Amino acid sequence: QVQLVESGGGLVQAGGSLRLSCAASGAIFSIDHMGWYRQAPGKQRDLVANITSGGSTNYADSVKGRFTISRDNANAKNTVYLQMDSLKPEDTAVYYCNVYMQVYGLRYSDYWGQGTQVTVSS
Repeated sequence: QVQLVESGGGLVQAGGSLRLSCAASGAIFSIDHMGWYRQAPGKQRDLVANITSGGSTNYADSVKGRFTISRDNANAKNTVYLQMDSLKPEDTAVYYCNVYMQVYGLRYSDYWGQGTQVTVSS
């Protein structure tokens, strides 16, 4: 019914940049907030950043000033982006897209992307 397709992960040197994208498609009635989480090996999944339907943003302290979240919901594009600059080795993790949305006929729920690996070498 609904798909979240992520792209943009990869290997980058410390100080470099990457841009993640996550596109939601399917029988979507309404989208509330969208965001990104990450999970490093042996650690829990933590919030990186999220953005409300009104455009308000929230960032983890560890990424403030380096990462920027944005969204594009025009023309049913339903995409959330994460621009990651000044990357550090400790940013290495699998990054997951998260969308809180309502699918036709269902209640608002959290939906997750498949995850994309980001590796930052020192």
